Amino acid sequence: MPDLEGPAEDAAEGAARTPAVETDAERRRRRAQFLRELNEAKALRERVQPRRARAARMRQAMRMRTFRW
Repeated sequence: MPDLEGPAEDAAEGAARTPAVETDAERRRRRAQFLRELNEAKALRERVQPRRARAARMRQAMRMRTFRW
């Protein structure tokens, strides 16, 4: 039977290695990377499912037209 304490120790080491307080630059870099990947995924979805993507764009446009500031 495998040692059950192994994964818990690895997780504790990983938490100790990562800085407790991340800088604004690191957060912005991670956010920018996430947004790039999100836009890439949306573009891929539009290429793969053009009809569904068009319907989603139409729904979003309708939402924006009926939204009151």
